[in-house]
Parts: sequence; C-alpha cells; structure tokens
Amino acid sequence: MGLLYIKALHIIFVVSWFAGLFYIVRLFIYHTEAEDKPTTEKDILQAQFKIMEKRLWYIITWPAAILASIFGFWMVYELNLWSSMWMNVKLGLTMLLWVYHIYTHFLFKRLQSDMISWSSKRYRLWNELATLWLVSIVFVVVLKNTMDWVYGTVGFFAVGIVLMLGIRLYRRLNK
Repeated sequence: MGLLYIKALHIIFVVSWFAGLFYIVRLFIYHTEAEDKPTTEKDILQAQFKIMEKRLWYIITWPAAILASIFGFWMVYELNLWSSMWMNVKLGLTMLLWVYHIYTHFLFKRLQSDMISWSSKRYRLWNELATLWLVSIVFVVVLKNTMDWVYGTVGFFAVGIVLMLGIRLYRRLNK
C-alpha cells in the first residue's frame, strides 16, 4: 500500500478517535445530569445513554484508536522516523493519549454499571484534556523539527492551566 494511502487512513482514524473521545465524555455528562431527573425520566434517559455510549465506544472509538495506531506505526516504520526528536515527542504524547483513552474506558465501565462517581463539571474538565492532547500532537506534527512546536505546546498547556485556575478562583469568589 502506498505511503499516501497509509497517511490518509491514519488521519481518518485519528479524526474518528478524537471524535469518539470528545463525544463519549459529552454523553457521560448527559448521563450524569440525568441523575437529577425524576425517577421515570432518569431511568429512560440513563438506559438510552448506556446504549449510545456502548455503541460509540465499541463500534467507533476503540476501532478508530487501534487503527490510527496501526497506520501511525506503519508510517513511522516506512519512513524510518524512530530517531527523529519530533516523532519521539509525538509518540510520547500518543502514549499519554492512550492512558487518557484507557482511563476513559474505566469511567465508561463505571457508568455502564450505574456507578456515578464524577460530577458533570468534572467530566467537562476531563473532556478538555483530550483537546490539549489534540492541539499538542498537531503542533508537534505540523511544526516537526522547528523549536516552535515546543513553545507552542508548552504555551498552550500554560494557557490551559491558567484558565483552569482562573475558573476555580471565579467559582470560589462566587460562593
């Protein structure tokens, strides 16, 4: 298979993986917020969210994650990028994304078992982490061997941390 086909498939499955990660946590938020509804409505909503979560997770997100990784490693192998600094950073970020994915699977299993331990606010913050991974990985890949990706990635994380601290401070002041 030509390298451009491998690259195209890698990009398609990366987009699908992130779409699944973003949407699954959004469903977790709705699932959790249904807990505050009257019993009949809550039962109907949570049963439906469980079905939606299960289909999204097993039919789209897991296969996309696996296929994105397979095509990604295939490209690294074909291009012999193992010693490239930017590729090692990208692979490290991808490993952290896999940690995020696996922990999200743990959260998924808890909700499937009717164990609601996180608030919808906490799920919203969790959802923002996937955005940080996406932006960081894109900066590294696009800017490759320039030092700009380092500054861009560090700067983005710094802005994200400042925003989270600002939101916490705002909430404390409003209590």
